[in-house]
Amino acid sequence: MARLTSDFIGLHTLRLRPSLQPSQSSLFSPTSLRSLRRNNASRRLACMTEPDPIETQTSEELPVEPDSVKNNDSQAASSSQSAGFSEVPNRNINRKIALASTIAAVGLFLSARLDFGVSLKDLSAAAIPYEAALSSGKPTVVEFYADWCEVCRELAPDVYKVEQQYKGRVNFVMLNVDNTKWEQELDEFGVEGIPHFAFLDKDGNEEGNIVGRLPRQYLTENVDALARGEASVPHARVVGQYSSAEARKVHRVADPRSHG
Repeated sequence: MARLTSDFIGLHTLRLRPSLQPSQSSLFSPTSLRSLRRNNASRRLACMTEPDPIETQTSEELPVEPDSVKNNDSQAASSSQSAGFSEVPNRNINRKIALASTIAAVGLFLSARLDFGVSLKDLSAAAIPYEAALSSGKPTVVEFYADWCEVCRELAPDVYKVEQQYKGRVNFVMLNVDNTKWEQELDEFGVEGIPHFAFLDKDGNEEGNIVGRLPRQYLTENVDALARGEASVPHARVVGQYSSAEARKVHRVADPRSHG
């Protein structure tokens, strides 16, 4: 009886096992495991390759500019700033330079033409009378001039400087060609143009003459030769730009009392 019972239980057990095995094999079969692994792998790959929507949106909203464009923009900005700052100082410097040049030009003009106000009238007032010069026993420089002579007015400062340099050693005489008193001297010295400078030794003999606008060196060297008692002057006959003495006929005056 006991054996029959055990056999019955064992038989029943054997019948039940086949019903459980199919369910376990269906849940954990190799095919199902492979498909499960493939699904998991595909999900992981999808998660890794799917772009981040936030990063994509940011990259689209902020495009990257090329380096050349940035460099050009920065150079243009810096050049415009530097030009704006340097424009005003440059204008001020140019104005100062122009003002200084104008002042220098005016100063040179005044010094060359006026020389502190020296005029023909000043030279004539300081000149020695012609007769007194011839009888002084000193060499003499005789200048024939006119108030209307432009070249005479321009050379007045040079004559004044030479006169001051040799004052007391050489006489300086001024004869106005408009004065009819000096018609004989005009013919004697052959005056055709003015200013006319005649260089006389201590005995009143003419050693040479120069006429018109010439460098001051000519006048200085001739006067120096007279002061040293030389037998001749280095510039005995030199002619520059002059005014015609024939114009004196329009400006003639009769003043026998004047030595000028």
